[in-house]
Amino acid sequence: MRGVQAAGPAESTFDKDFEAPERRTVGAGTEGLAISGASHGDRLTQMREGTLGSIHSWELVTAVDGPGTRMTVFFAGCPLRCLYCHNPDTFKMKDGESVTSDELLRRIRRYRALFRATGGGLTISGGEVLMQPAFAATILKGAKAEGIHTTIDTSGYLGASCTDEMLENIDLVLLDVKSGDEATYKKVTGRELQPTLDFGRRLAAKDIEIWLRFVLVPGLTDDVENVEKVAQYAATLSSVSRVEVLPFHQMGLDKWKTLGLKYELADAEPPSKELLERVRDQFRSKGLTVY
Repeated sequence: MRGVQAAGPAESTFDKDFEAPERRTVGAGTEGLAISGASHGDRLTQMREGTLGSIHSWELVTAVDGPGTRMTVFFAGCPLRCLYCHNPDTFKMKDGESVTSDELLRRIRRYRALFRATGGGLTISGGEVLMQPAFAATILKGAKAEGIHTTIDTSGYLGASCTDEMLENIDLVLLDVKSGDEATYKKVTGRELQPTLDFGRRLAAKDIEIWLRFVLVPGLTDDVENVEKVAQYAATLSSVSRVEVLPFHQMGLDKWKTLGLKYELADAEPPSKELLERVRDQFRSKGLTVY
């Protein structure tokens, strides 16, 4: 039914993940946004209504999170625990800052002229944007009403939480397909692969443009057959306009240490140029445009 949030995995974890913590970690990079002073109970109500969200940070970037210069907003909260995540401080919604939809849209509107001049727009990332589907829907609808190009960066794991109405307000999806092999996907993320595959097919059926992203980690995701499965899947999605093979890096290591989390890839090296080219060639062999 249009306008009704679909039941999805996020619903069962929402209240638990947003319980009021004894100590709150101040979200980095929320400068310029007024923080809501609503009580814990009011915050939960407003988040369900889509008028309040938990924000980790925002920034202006060029040619990274979609075309042109973009305002990228990082939501707090993610159901995945990717071994190579470079933003582990976005794992929990309670560690973000409470920002109203009106406040965030006010900030977004400030950059309309910049978006028009560069062919840019708004990108919602995370964490996982679909961990807060009602708030995401409000922001996307508000941005589209201003004529702003919209993008979401998602693993697709919570794709069931994305309504058809929300999809109507999305121009581009950066779909992170972590692996093509079920066992490897489980090892990388702690979750199942199928929801991501289903969401990608749903996007393609609605002809929503997809930039498919794949993080290449030597010794973890670089197996020829694993890459081949991702490439074969990408080739079945008619709306994939490009594939981005992203080389693994150690930029998140310090954050993991600061948070007291065990980082299992501390000894992993970035992929060699030869490995990177081999993987890109696997995607190119399927007729895909690769970056």
